[in-house]
Amino acid sequence: MTENWMGSLAALGGLLLGLFYFAGLWFTLRRLPGHPHPALWVIGSFVVRLAVSLSGFYLILGPDRNLIRLGIALLTFMAARVVLTRYLRPTPEPRA
Repeated sequence: MTENWMGSLAALGGLLLGLFYFAGLWFTLRRLPGHPHPALWVIGSFVVRLAVSLSGFYLILGPDRNLIRLGIALLTFMAARVVLTRYLRPTPEPRA
């Protein structure tokens, strides 16, 4: 029972990390054209997103270093990417 509970928490954690990472990437790219220092903006965003994601995966891994939980979290992380890619797809401009 505890393994199921921990697996569910790992899936939720991976999903939340994926939503944070890829929504942050989307936000960064949307703000990029008008930003006065685009390289600093992209690098800073990458460092923050990477630090939060790696810290989250480290916490999900846990003190017992359970690779099953980490695998579940990574799968849901990538599932969040697929969901956000489909949800935030740019709409084509209508032709005049």
